[in-house]
Amino acid sequence: MATAVNYSSQNLESSLDEAFERALARARQGMSEALPHVVAGKPVADGEVFDRFDPVMPGESVSRALAAPAGVVTDAVAAAKETTRIWRNRPYQDRIALLRAAKAEFSGRAAEIAGVISAETGKTRLEAVAEAYEAGDLIEQYCAELERHDGFVTPMRSQAEERNTDVLRPYGVFGVIAPFNFPVALSVNMTAAALVTGNTVVLKPSDKTPWSTALAAEILGGHLPDGVLNVVHGGAATGQALAEADVDGIAFTGSAEVGWSLVRKLGDGPWARPVLAEMGGQNPAIVTASADLDAAAEGIVRSAFGLSGQKCSACRRVVVDGAVHDQLVDKLVERAKRLSVGDPADPTTDLGPVIDDAIAARLDQALATAGRDGTVVTGGRIEGQRGNFFAPAIVTGLPAAHPLTRDELFAPFLTVTRVDGFAAAIAEANAVNYGLSAGIFTTDDTERERFLDEIEAGVVYVNRREGATTGAWPGIQSFCGWKASGSSGKGGLGPWYLPGFCREQSRTIGHP
Repeated sequence: MATAVNYSSQNLESSLDEAFERALARARQGMSEALPHVVAGKPVADGEVFDRFDPVMPGESVSRALAAPAGVVTDAVAAAKETTRIWRNRPYQDRIALLRAAKAEFSGRAAEIAGVISAETGKTRLEAVAEAYEAGDLIEQYCAELERHDGFVTPMRSQAEERNTDVLRPYGVFGVIAPFNFPVALSVNMTAAALVTGNTVVLKPSDKTPWSTALAAEILGGHLPDGVLNVVHGGAATGQALAEADVDGIAFTGSAEVGWSLVRKLGDGPWARPVLAEMGGQNPAIVTASADLDAAAEGIVRSAFGLSGQKCSACRRVVVDGAVHDQLVDKLVERAKRLSVGDPADPTTDLGPVIDDAIAARLDQALATAGRDGTVVTGGRIEGQRGNFFAPAIVTGLPAAHPLTRDELFAPFLTVTRVDGFAAAIAEANAVNYGLSAGIFTTDDTERERFLDEIEAGVVYVNRREGATTGAWPGIQSFCGWKASGSSGKGGLGPWYLPGFCREQSRTIGHP
């Protein structure tokens, strides 16, 4: 049965629309008490209070939480360790049944979840509701994968006097560090994968979205034994304490700088511990001389400006053959100008604000640099608003290898680079440290096959109007970063993610 809403959806049913608006209004009323940590199934009220302010109305607190002292992190890891043996030895069918019960709750509470997501992030209703449904589909994807592999127990060839089996076994306790941009879906992605394979978890929400991720953890934890899923709130210091604690591995989604620092930290010791990190992207869309330019413009604009460009898979760069450069730019600008920027409470809004002053300041600087070194064809800060609202920016004419075409900005900012021919397009597309997603628009089969062979990215799309570089959905596309975008060479949403949470054991049992 198809999911009710996904990232390619164009509208919501009226009942879901109305339910979202009620949920957003409730969430914007905020909370009087700070969110506690959850350790061994019990709330722990310890640490300094921090607030998360509505990005639409800065200064208005929508959520608050307590920043975990190091001792709370230690206690949470200890609680997770105490339950590892019981949880990993529970039949995998039981673990699946518990997680599937949580999946049903995510679907049933989709509007409520979406309202909280939108209040904390400024995300539009379509993307917020889709995220709530994605959480359920992620759980189902991993439950189904574990079933398909019979709990990762594989019979091997056996000799006359012995029985041989290969087993994937959980590491133990995983620290899960969640991002702000998909605070429900990506926290569930990492947490559900760890849990279903028999690991226990200490989850740290982003300090930008404590309520959204705490709500996801509440739904999951309500179906689990105490201590299997623990939650510690806070910012960088809490994340650092979790990485330094006695965890057996880390699952992380966020910046490349932080992700690779975790890889180095957990690799430095008597043995290396796994870090499953999905990181940023500087994602290109190639447009060749043969492309359908209308399809290309639609796919690029949808990918570049959804969630105000605050997606690791967002289209950041267009690499276009000079023969169609001007035509494509005109079409991109025309589509970008159609987008409505405003409050997600308004059903006509296509883009909300960027999430905080830090991203806004980087975007202001980038726009100034782009105006100096190239041409800002459209877009920029919208004055007179309380929040950090920006019209989608499209920049042309930057010099070759300009930093704005190489460094991830995480904002509604798109560069267009003119090249001469297909070989130059591939070279330019690959000329970054990142390798998350990439797209191409072409009607030439040879170009398509060469793109698939040579592009250095883990998620690739060909002629996709629904999103040139975005829109991956559990069980339909996997989500894997190459190069600086991923630490393991395999990613979430697909068939190869779960083994990353396990280590292999060969068992030979002789007859008594």
